[in-house]
Order: sequence, then structure tokens, then C-alpha cells
Amino acid sequence: MPSQKVPGVEQLESPHSFSDTVAKLENILQAKGLQLFAKIDFSGDAGRNGISMPQTVALLFGNPKAGTPVMLASPSSALDLPLKIVAAENADKLVSVMFNTPEYLAQRHGIPAELLQNIAGIRKIAEAAVS
Repeated sequence: MPSQKVPGVEQLESPHSFSDTVAKLENILQAKGLQLFAKIDFSGDAGRNGISMPQTVALLFGNPKAGTPVMLASPSSALDLPLKIVAAENADKLVSVMFNTPEYLAQRHGIPAELLQNIAGIRKIAEAAVS
């Protein structure tokens, strides 16, 4: 996990273990009726290739009813959609949850203000996972 702040990225510390944090994220997505499009186990992939990496997983998720209007209004937003949350553990076993802020994505892709709410829920998902 980077110790420096990255512009446009929000990082929340989790009081839970890595596996519990990931499970909470998955449960929250399911409870909200969001589709989990992919779960990428970066550390597992690294390990299978002989590289040691702290546990790191990305969850790609969304709702086509919310994301499609954003992509129609700002086609380049497809570079960052579906939404992504990364859970990462550092060498001290501290766990973080990271995501691109909706404000950053809106600025980056020129997403109209009236569509910001379509992607803004990511913050509440991350906050719930670390509570």
C-alpha cells in the first residue's frame, strides 16, 4: 500500500483482516444488488508466477442501469467503469480499501453533474466495508 496520497484516490484503513474486509465488500455489493463483474487476485496471480506480493484484490462492480448513462454521456469513462475497489494488505498486515473518487472520475471524463450520483455510491460501499 502506498504511504503517499495519490490524487483522485481515496484510501480508508480497515480494522478488519484482509479476508474479512474482502468478504464485507462482496456482501455489501450483493446486498445492494450490484453486479460483481470480476474479482482479480493480484497477489495470487503474482504468487503463481514466483513473485511475492502482499494480499491485494480488486473488485470490479456496478449496475448497467447506472453506468451505461455515464458512458453514453462520457464515452471515455468506459476506461474506468465498471467501478473498482482495491483491498490491499501491507507487510504489517494493515488493510486498506482504495478507490477512484467519483469527483476525480467526473473531472477526468467530463461526466455531467447530474450523472455523478450514478457513481457516487462507491464511497459509502468502501466506508461500510471498513466500519
